[in-house]
Amino acid sequence: MSQKAMVPAGAGNRNGGQLYPSPLASHENIINDQNLFRECLKNFHSVMGTKYTVPVIGGKELDLYVLYVEVTKRGGFDKVVEEKKWREVSSVFKFSPTTTSASYALRKHYFTLLHRFEQVYFFRRETPLLDKTPVSQSFQAEGTIDGKFDCGYLVSIKMGSEVLNGVLYHPNQPAAPSSSKSTAQNCSAIVPYNPPPHHHSGRRNRRRKGGDPNRPKPNRSGYNFFFAEKHSMLKSLYPSREREFTKMIGESWNNLSPEEKRVYQDYGVKDKERYQKEMKEYKERMQITSCY
Repeated sequence: MSQKAMVPAGAGNRNGGQLYPSPLASHENIINDQNLFRECLKNFHSVMGTKYTVPVIGGKELDLYVLYVEVTKRGGFDKVVEEKKWREVSSVFKFSPTTTSASYALRKHYFTLLHRFEQVYFFRRETPLLDKTPVSQSFQAEGTIDGKFDCGYLVSIKMGSEVLNGVLYHPNQPAAPSSSKSTAQNCSAIVPYNPPPHHHSGRRNRRRKGGDPNRPKPNRSGYNFFFAEKHSMLKSLYPSREREFTKMIGESWNNLSPEEKRVYQDYGVKDKERYQKEMKEYKERMQITSCY
C-alpha cells in the first residue's frame, strides 16, 4: 500500500517547531513554594496546549509537587529511569499495600505531565530535543505501510533518494496515554501488516470478509505491553532513530529487574484472564445463537 502526499514547508517538528515557553520562576523557587509550582505547571500546560489533570493513585490525588521534587532531586526523569529508582521515589508517597504497580504509575504520570516541564525548569532548555532545521519548501513524498499495531501504523516515506521511517498514530488513541490502564487498552505490540487483498469476485473473497467482529481480541504478553509503552516513549524522545527502537526496547527489557518485569507480566496475566473470560462468553453466545 502506498500513497503520495504534499508535505507543507515547516512540517515535521513537534508542536509545529514551537519553542518551549520561558520559565516563570527558577527551579529553586518552585521547589520551595508549592503554590508557585502549581501555578507554573498549569501555565506551562496552557501555553503548550496540553491537557493538565491531577491523576489519582490508590484513591488519592497524586501530589505532583512532591513527585517533581523527588525526581529532580535524583537528577531528572531520564536518570531515574536509567538508575532504576522509581521504587525509591514511590516509597516516599507511602502508598497503601493494596496499591499495585505504583512505581509504574508514577513513571507514566511523570512522563505525561512533568517531563517537558522538567526540561524547561530543571534543565533550562528552550526548545524540544528535535532537529529544528526548517524545510524551505514543499515537496512530494511517497509513503508505504510497513507494519500495523493498535495505535496506528509503521510507515516508510521516500523523498527523492532519502527514505524515512516513522509511526502514524490514530488521533483518538494518543501515543503517550496518561495511565497504565489506558496503555493496556489502547496499545499493543507491533504485528506484521497484511494489506487488504484486491477485490475478487467469488466465494473465496466472501470468506475473507466473513471474520466475526465480535470475537474477543487475543491476549498480549507482558513484553507486548512493555514494547508498546517503550516505543511510544522513544518515539517522542528520539524520532529520528526509529530503526534502532526494537533493539533498544529488547535491551531495556533484559535490563529490567525481576520486580520491574513482574509489573508488565501481571498485565499479561490479567489480559489472558480477560481473553479467556471473553472467549467463554463468546462461545456461549455462539451456542445459544446456533440453537435458533
